[in-house]
Amino acid sequence: MAYEEERVVTRTDDHVDAPYGHSVSESSVVHRPSPVATLERAIVFVFGIVQALLLMRIVLLLLAAREANPIVSFVYDLSDVFVAPFRGMFAMDAVEAGQAALDVAAVVALIGWTLLELVILALVRVFRPTARA
Repeated sequence: MAYEEERVVTRTDDHVDAPYGHSVSESSVVHRPSPVATLERAIVFVFGIVQALLLMRIVLLLLAAREANPIVSFVYDLSDVFVAPFRGMFAMDAVEAGQAALDVAAVVALIGWTLLELVILALVRVFRPTARA
């Protein structure tokens, strides 16, 4: 939803030739996102980063990427924060270093964080102002 702001500017031009001044009105409408829409975009952005990080973790583990690589190590370390709450839910979510494996905990974390995003967005949208007629 966008807020609309209408600005009306009226100016009077006084000419020597004309006995009466000419009045000219200009109006413009400025569209900008509402605070709720901005909040929704921020939520989607933050959760999008988390989801991309988790997807990169899943792909890197499937391809048995070397942890000695600084980028791989960075992705593993950063994404571990988001996987940790979901670790231990299943007996098969242990991943050994250097082996190609599907990190079940990361897949569950991806699903869990996506569901949390949807719930938060639904709560934010409850308080969205209704459209004006």
